[in-house]
Amino acid sequence: MSEPEKLPFIDLGAQRRRLGAAIDRAVLDVVNHGSYIMGPEVAQLEDELSKFCGAGQTVSCSNGTDALALVLMAKGVKPGDAVICPSFTFAATAEVVAWTGATPVFADVLEDTFNLDSASVEAGVARARERGLRPVALISVDLFGQPADYDALEPICIREGMFLLSDAAQSFGATYRSRKVGTIGAATATSFFPAKPLGCYGDGGAVFTDDAELAEIMRSIRVHGQGSDKYDNVRIGINGRLDTIQAAVLIEKLKIFPQEIEARERIARRYDEALRDLCVIPARTSGTQSVWAQYTLRVDANRRDALRDTLAAQGIPTAIYYAKPLHCQQAYAHYPVAGNGLPVSERLAGEVASLPMHPYLEVPTQDRIIASVRRALA
Repeated sequence: MSEPEKLPFIDLGAQRRRLGAAIDRAVLDVVNHGSYIMGPEVAQLEDELSKFCGAGQTVSCSNGTDALALVLMAKGVKPGDAVICPSFTFAATAEVVAWTGATPVFADVLEDTFNLDSASVEAGVARARERGLRPVALISVDLFGQPADYDALEPICIREGMFLLSDAAQSFGATYRSRKVGTIGAATATSFFPAKPLGCYGDGGAVFTDDAELAEIMRSIRVHGQGSDKYDNVRIGINGRLDTIQAAVLIEKLKIFPQEIEARERIARRYDEALRDLCVIPARTSGTQSVWAQYTLRVDANRRDALRDTLAAQGIPTAIYYAKPLHCQQAYAHYPVAGNGLPVSERLAGEVASLPMHPYLEVPTQDRIIASVRRALA
């Protein structure tokens, strides 16, 4: 008996088949003109990204982590400062805070949306002050593609004098109650890692803001803190430029991005309808559109490993985002947490499992996945 065909978790090859000729031409154009660093495609991409999301300024950069760092560095975050952020996220969110010498203070998330709990954020602010720290910023994370509840988070930032940095590494292209991701907070950072909803062929990232002065400082920081030229350094910076070839790839991908967002929504709704009676499906915040970077179920912790093993035996991959919250990891365990711990983050880590999700997931393939999940959970 032959083994079942193994499905890709994210089918980048299908997108490649659709766009291959256009991307090949775009890359060859860069090869031929030879401006491999900060070539004309970089400025073109920044302009088109601004038009897409409505941001006044777009600053492209080398990856999503550097995108977050550019904002914190440009804002002058420093030792003695506290930055509130979720624990149920990828390490980059808190990592950049530690880079500056500031202290990440971990807050809990909501059980249904996986995004920041405003009550825990307020407890995190109080914990920071108990430790003698200055709460200066909140980094919200739009986990799995759905924007956080900014109507609840923004008033806290205003009241406490903190700036809001939206970590949209998974949510660029989403909408929050008529506001596009990229126009929320003092700045929004995103990633163009290949597996992201809008991904390039390597690493890449961007920051969006309506603050022209902040954007100008970030443009300086991304090129070693340059002033009038690269040999006139007016501040400490990083080597954070986006490669021209990656910009060329993203320009072509951006052209079909709206269609891919629609496809992701259609696929997510089919999962919803087929699985809601057997497990906890992702909750949708009223008035928001997710880009479904991941489609993440919640399954009883005692059954999750069995589900994953069963699917794997049938050639269906799954993933766990995230198996261990940051406050439980060795590198971050000494940083303060909000309240009396983060029980929701710890519980979710034992329950979540993500299914294959990408805009080229065809109906027969999705039906195969759904049927396997239903058999495993029935």
